[in-house]
Amino acid sequence: MTPPPPRRRRGAGAPELSFPRKGAVRRAQMITTYGVGSMVAVDSESFIVAGTDSWNVTDAPVIDEHRLARALGVKKFRLPPASDDKSKDGVHVRRFPLWHSCPSCNSLEHVSAFNSPPRKNECGDCQEDLVPSRFVMACEHGHIDDFPYWKWAHRNNRDEGTTGHCGGKLRMRTSGRTASLRSILISCSCGVPEVSMEGAFRSSALANLRVRCTGKRPWLKDAPVESCSEPPRTLQRGSSMAWQPLVRSALSIPPWSDGLAGRLAEHWDELRKLNRSGLEIYLKALTLREKEEIPVAAVLELLEAERHEEAEAGEEADHDSRYLALRKQEYRRLQVGNAERDQTRAEQFVCEPPTTSSPVLAELGLTTPMLVKRLREVRALKSFTRVHAPDSHAEVHEAPLSLADLDWLPAMEVLGEGVFLRLDEMRLDTWSAEVAVADRVKRIRDRHNRALRERASDPKVVLESPATPRMVLLHTLAHILINEWSLEAGYPAASLRERLYADDSMAGMLIYTATSDSAGSLGGLVAQGEPSRLARTLRSALRRAEWCSADPLCMESEAGGAGSVNLAACHACVLLPETSCEQNNGLLDRALLVGTPESPGIGFFGEAIAP
Repeated sequence: MTPPPPRRRRGAGAPELSFPRKGAVRRAQMITTYGVGSMVAVDSESFIVAGTDSWNVTDAPVIDEHRLARALGVKKFRLPPASDDKSKDGVHVRRFPLWHSCPSCNSLEHVSAFNSPPRKNECGDCQEDLVPSRFVMACEHGHIDDFPYWKWAHRNNRDEGTTGHCGGKLRMRTSGRTASLRSILISCSCGVPEVSMEGAFRSSALANLRVRCTGKRPWLKDAPVESCSEPPRTLQRGSSMAWQPLVRSALSIPPWSDGLAGRLAEHWDELRKLNRSGLEIYLKALTLREKEEIPVAAVLELLEAERHEEAEAGEEADHDSRYLALRKQEYRRLQVGNAERDQTRAEQFVCEPPTTSSPVLAELGLTTPMLVKRLREVRALKSFTRVHAPDSHAEVHEAPLSLADLDWLPAMEVLGEGVFLRLDEMRLDTWSAEVAVADRVKRIRDRHNRALRERASDPKVVLESPATPRMVLLHTLAHILINEWSLEAGYPAASLRERLYADDSMAGMLIYTATSDSAGSLGGLVAQGEPSRLARTLRSALRRAEWCSADPLCMESEAGGAGSVNLAACHACVLLPETSCEQNNGLLDRALLVGTPESPGIGFFGEAIAP
């Protein structure tokens, strides 16, 4: 990651590298942790990652995933640029926040006022490294700016004068009595009483000071200040609420998974216009140029698949509708499978039923599992939010990754393996119709709907919560299986990920490796899907879910989790690392799996695991 270069005198020799290096992160982290608009701490400095229109992607590899690209309205994806000693460039960053303090003299001011030596971020008087402000202010529209220290310190006694400020010097010190905000003290040389930072994180703290959102977007170069009426909130610089990515992903499935679509990525616009005879001539010329045969039948199959996907999504489909259609295509392919013996080594999707069977699975309400021996997932950073965590059904303002419209998005790919499970839909429908089950899920759905309405700009136009008995059951089942496989198979829970397929026409889930490191594709997860072993694992997971170390409080909980959209679910029993869950650890209830002591019958697996 690199900040903008310092000015050089004319005639001076070009530096060995285009920009000075200020640190390094893994490419995958540029999608999930340190993406555009996020803040990165490097030693004693802090930077904000610049927009994608400032990245040099000349040498960045192109990632092809045709279905996801069409769903997101772009032509391609790119890996973030590398940033090592051999690379010409990396991802640009800019210094933020701009207010710093000196730990020696306690001065608190804009970084430019410290008279720092060239290329150093230290106090010109004390020669001590400056400390970036711990606090920033941001709004739900993604704008972010420095915390208004002067207004906070003078909130009860403002003497702004002709320049808008009192002319005094701000100082920040820590009393050391406690670790709370009460011990962080702000003072001014003009003589106003010293105040602490206590209360700065209240939702109305800045509004009470008549501080309005400045509309600044420091991650975008030369971005104009936007008019914004959203009230700003105080956030910790390193808080997860200061940057939440909106990531969309897709599995590579046939006929798009054999690499041919990637080879033809630059030619799709032309190929769509041609009839069969024109297509044959075009591909023959392309074969002569690339010296590698391109089967006409395979290209026709891709074009037909694209037309079918477009028809399924609808002509007026938006990105969300296309993304839902994408999930349904995956679900059907996971059901059908793609046998390894019929494929080439280039095939990126291999999915087969196990060679053995187990009657125990049917007793538990599961159909025959599918072993996904090879899969490829592409995850793209679409945009990001601040203040509120993105919800799959909540209305959020998506902050842009660039000022200019680009035809690509940053993305990463993961090669791994997984196990696909489906529940018996007839048994599931019978269970869902029970009054006690419906009443329990209604409590979750009502709270979620209330949260969605509170976050919507128009409460009358808001999507309904996806919480149904089917969805909550599948989601909770995925969580306990991930926890169980983490214990039995040695996988870190953060290296496994769920992918839910839950609506009126789907009742399945894919649990797969979510990282590309040593916990990736080694065959260990596929082995867990063998029916006899899966039956033992599932019974063990359900037995473990019957009791939580936080019971009876956990099981009797009336509300839990962010937004109070959980019932019997806590960190001791069901919750997972954030990277493993699609719903931000919400819409969970283990009582729907195993029942409650008072009503064991509401558990889908209650009878199957009864002693």
